[in-house]
Amino acid sequence: MDIGGKIAIVTGAGRGIGKATALALAEHGATVVVSARTQSEIDTVAREIEKLGGKALSAVVNVSQESDVKRLVSKTIEKFGAIDILVNNAGIGSFANVTNMRTEDFDAMWAVNVRGVFLCTRAVLPHMTEQRSGDIINISSLAGRNAFVGGAGYCATKWALIGFARCLMLEVREQNIRVITLCPGSVDTTFGPRDLHLKDAARIPKAEDIAQVVVDTLLMPRNVMVSEIDIRPTNPKG
Repeated sequence: MDIGGKIAIVTGAGRGIGKATALALAEHGATVVVSARTQSEIDTVAREIEKLGGKALSAVVNVSQESDVKRLVSKTIEKFGAIDILVNNAGIGSFANVTNMRTEDFDAMWAVNVRGVFLCTRAVLPHMTEQRSGDIINISSLAGRNAFVGGAGYCATKWALIGFARCLMLEVREQNIRVITLCPGSVDTTFGPRDLHLKDAARIPKAEDIAQVVVDTLLMPRNVMVSEIDIRPTNPKG
């Protein structure tokens, strides 16, 4: 398989896994729409892609806002005429025991981590269905399978994302649309409470490692779909 010439939207692409994924897709020849909430960050990523000889378009988007998502998809179709790949990467995390968790933090996580995935997915599906092809990759987390103290709100959103993706996969597979959910554990990025993994940064996966898995799933033969992948350090004790 080859992703050269494909049109990809990556949300939360200004930093971390999203940035690494946008760059990796570009290195394999995809045209990348780089979206996030911070203009300066996505402009920087777009310039890096262009330095690689690739094509990029930056779009400021808050995925929890339906009008933003509609504008993102319309802009992509107007500019490039298709959407072949959607990487639902945008996500936020607030970590606190339930007693101490602020309602606004809880609501914000659900708005981005779940509503945002729904809005982006629903917006691209008509285009993928029409062309009878597409790939939707969701970045969930091992927190969507496991519990930990202080993670009730965040874990709940990632469990919800996995449930959403499983249903979606069954709905769209007959249109040759693949739905793939990646569940990384700790990744050496600025996301989340650094004291959870800072001391283990040398052994845990890097953002570029997760991006490589994204590319690998896209390069599988079209008649093959690995619907869920857990990603852990090879040696948890280094």
